[in-house]
Amino acid sequence: MKLWNTHYDPGVPEEVSYPNAPLYTLLKQAAEQYPDRVATNFMGARISYQALWSKALRFASALQALGVQPGDRVALMLPNSPQYILGYFGTLLTGAAVVNVNPLYTPRELRHQLIDAETKVLVILSLLWPRYAEIADEVPVQTIITTGIEDFLPFPKNLLYPLMLKRQGHSVRLPRRSDRYDLHQLLSSYPPTPKPVAISPGDLALLQYTGGTSGAPKAAMLSHENLLANTYQLEAWAPDLRGSKEVMLCVLPFFHVYGMTVAMNLGISLGAKLVLLPRFKAKEAVAAIERYRVTLFPGVPTLYIAVSSLPGIENHSIRSVKICNSGAAPLPQEGLVNFEHLTGAKISEGYGLTEASPVTHSNPVNGQRKIGSIGLPLPSVDARIVDTEGHPLPPGEVGELCVRGPNVMMGYWNSPEESRAA
Repeated sequence: MKLWNTHYDPGVPEEVSYPNAPLYTLLKQAAEQYPDRVATNFMGARISYQALWSKALRFASALQALGVQPGDRVALMLPNSPQYILGYFGTLLTGAAVVNVNPLYTPRELRHQLIDAETKVLVILSLLWPRYAEIADEVPVQTIITTGIEDFLPFPKNLLYPLMLKRQGHSVRLPRRSDRYDLHQLLSSYPPTPKPVAISPGDLALLQYTGGTSGAPKAAMLSHENLLANTYQLEAWAPDLRGSKEVMLCVLPFFHVYGMTVAMNLGISLGAKLVLLPRFKAKEAVAAIERYRVTLFPGVPTLYIAVSSLPGIENHSIRSVKICNSGAAPLPQEGLVNFEHLTGAKISEGYGLTEASPVTHSNPVNGQRKIGSIGLPLPSVDARIVDTEGHPLPPGEVGELCVRGPNVMMGYWNSPEESRAA
């Protein structure tokens, strides 16, 4: 037994078990178990798990018709939306790998990533087209698929949204090009019957670029098994979760590995309702919590502080929230206390990194919590503190944290461009 296992909450296993299957199994199983359950609520538009799975299958069929093969790269430059989810799982169904792209990237940053990842297909929000247009002739992208926020909005928002953009001067006129396709048309043109593809759990599922704190961003190669394992580790960490009865606030961006795993993948694994917010605004987040009775709210310290500091927050009913996972930065004690007082929820601080899918540590959900600490290693994660030469250090010493587990990456992607530079 590992020393930290004795501090686990009752019901949390020492080791986690997960299916020997591709990552898209998460959505497939949710559609089979909860076909009529609302999977996503996007600004009032609801999609069931069965319908979402069908759209992912249709997207996979479309990609295959456009020439996508196992091992190809499909980049998603999208905010939190149904388009992102169906694009993500549809890509995985073809055996291709997803490349997460930050919608805030400049043309220069976008160019680097599309070239580095050898991207074949780019799925991009229509509003972002001008940025891509600046570097379109310099990247290996062969197919562009565009989609607008309005494509998945309910009536009459789907009609009013483009008018609002036009009034604000943000309307974009998309060019007619032989290599550009409309996502909405593709979904209506192809059946939910993609060609079966043999996928091993060890195959590449995602190229997730790091923050680039020590140079240019590098792509961590995350396999189907890495991402599936981390999802099941998180589910095992909170044995009190009520599966499909949970409501997940998805405001952490899916293009970041934290939001992708802790909000999207975990939520789908539970069969929960995912309340999708394409961007964070405290007032909108509070309104969503109230309206949909959100129970799970993964976030970062700035989100919790913004919510608890919202003027008049004491007049809002947000006590449906039960569990919050906080990562990315230390949470000030005052911010933690204020948010927990307002909600009655408990914030579980944790730690992770892109290379580990990303979560490796967390404070217990119900047991002893050390504020300011990253907590305990998750089930099936080994961890130790070492010196600069890699030698283990005794308790109380300062050193570097080393981790290993089924969620740790395959390695870094070494693109041909990098090889030539070397």
